[in-house]
Amino acid sequence: MTAPRPIRVQGKPLGDGAIPIIITPLVGATRTAVLDEVAAITPKRPDLLEWRIDFFAGIGDTALVLETARAIRAACGGIPLLLTRRNATEGGQPVPIDEPAVVALYTEACRARCVELIDYELSNAPEDLRRLRAVSADNGIAMIMSYHDFQLTPGAATLDRKFIDAERLGADVAKVAVMPRDPQDVLALLAATWRASQSIGIPLISMSMGAIGSLSRLVGWAYGSAATFAAGQGRSAPGQIAIDELRAALAALRRALPAA
Repeated sequence: MTAPRPIRVQGKPLGDGAIPIIITPLVGATRTAVLDEVAAITPKRPDLLEWRIDFFAGIGDTALVLETARAIRAACGGIPLLLTRRNATEGGQPVPIDEPAVVALYTEACRARCVELIDYELSNAPEDLRRLRAVSADNGIAMIMSYHDFQLTPGAATLDRKFIDAERLGADVAKVAVMPRDPQDVLALLAATWRASQSIGIPLISMSMGAIGSLSRLVGWAYGSAATFAAGQGRSAPGQIAIDELRAALAALRRALPAA
């Protein structure tokens, strides 16, 4: 078995490669709630914190978002921070700002260098993807280009194309998350993950969501996914497992797998 390509932040790989990195979401609606989450989660030492600003009531206040991001970084003991506004069309929360304002917010966050990574959906306008790719690269911020389907698992051709599109558009990381309707869909996602791990040159993240798909959060690493998501105080997607339980399960699985 070959270990997945590591996700890198400022040139350094996250994690030790023995198990997938663990990403934990922050979903508080206020600055106080977010920082309370950070205080509770930081001792559990996830590899990456994802701040889901679509849950944040102050998303329309750029200064507040930047100040809160800085406060998170000051409180999290050096854990890198990923900034994500998940589009409502891909499972996120509705937000009171339009897409140009979202792009402007991401741009200011990159220029302020108050986060280490950003996530932006492949379904967004090509010019917005290009703009954020340029500004993130100029400021040393890694960019995840992502695709989510909370209704179903598309066919193999679509899954393959999403991974390829992310690399073609210059992403640092490709992410695909889909909803299974039966166990066969979970196998389809894992097969697509394996194909992508053998054919594209960037790290990838994949998961099958919900209760049926929760197995993919444990074994996706064996098929090429560099990261998995674990619940901290709150969940940002269905099927996320508590961080302590996930880490224990991954360690047991790793002992059973052949060395990378």
